[in-house]
Amino acid sequence: MFKAILINKDDQGYRAELTTVDEQQLPAGDVTVKVLTSTLNYKDGLAITGKAPVVRAFPMVPGIDLVGEVLQSDSSRFQVGDKVLLNGFGVGEGHWGGLAEKARLKSDWLIPLPKGISPAQAMGVGTAGYTAMLCVLALQKHGVTPEQGEILVTGANGGVGSYAVRLLSKLGFNVVAATGRPEESDYLKKLGATDILAREQLSAPGKPLQKERWAGVVDCVGSHTLANACASTRYGGAVAACGLAQGMDFPSSVAPFILRGVVLYGIDSVMRPLADRIEAWQRLSELLTAEDFDTISHVISLEQVISTANDLLQGKVRGRVIVKVAE
Repeated sequence: MFKAILINKDDQGYRAELTTVDEQQLPAGDVTVKVLTSTLNYKDGLAITGKAPVVRAFPMVPGIDLVGEVLQSDSSRFQVGDKVLLNGFGVGEGHWGGLAEKARLKSDWLIPLPKGISPAQAMGVGTAGYTAMLCVLALQKHGVTPEQGEILVTGANGGVGSYAVRLLSKLGFNVVAATGRPEESDYLKKLGATDILAREQLSAPGKPLQKERWAGVVDCVGSHTLANACASTRYGGAVAACGLAQGMDFPSSVAPFILRGVVLYGIDSVMRPLADRIEAWQRLSELLTAEDFDTISHVISLEQVISTANDLLQGKVRGRVIVKVAE
């Protein structure tokens, strides 16, 4: 038996609770792990509260990220005692995830925990930091350099945005952080932002082409914010889009793309090939320090997950939430 956050939907309605589960209920997989740490992402918050149809099968253990220690393996890639890392692949949506003391997973979803990063630090990064790194890599591979001008990060107070600001700053970029929480300006400047932009300057409908400002953009918001970011990106610049906090719509025109040669990169982190995951995590291990993890994240217990999920969706949580599962 082990403890888990379990989501059910039945005649009694939609609910999430901390309960005890029999190991025999674990889904199919060739690797069983003791979960050491997990995390609470925005998607996990939606799943736990039922505010969006994230969960595709019931009952479900949420948690799209985890670090675990292998207890049993039928895979040649992993041995008992190995530390492994998981982000995405539909875990926590269609396959039981990391907000439990045990998980059974497919080895094709796992990579070794990178050297130099502890389980807690890896979950401080989680899908948010890993997605931010994928965005930064997209801009770099496009050829965006610090000398070309400012980089805009939207939704900068969230997990992805926080890490994007920090990573870009460490790489020497001049980062402008857009946020709807001006009281968090000091936090964003501590991460390395050189300027703060009010969310309202981007979130309303705007012209299809605007004054050129950004050499590159990491957008965590979507909708009008993404449209305005594209409209004000410099000639030949790049926009990495990874979020939809404002909406899934894209009320724009082709003008920035065909008149200024702007490129829009869609950043998927869920089904990303293992080679890309390993590259992103290697770069994260090289760029981030213990101070970075402490600044951007804080730790809660499994017992605090459900209440924190509600706070997260109400915009009361800053940065990243690490869930310490094992002692």
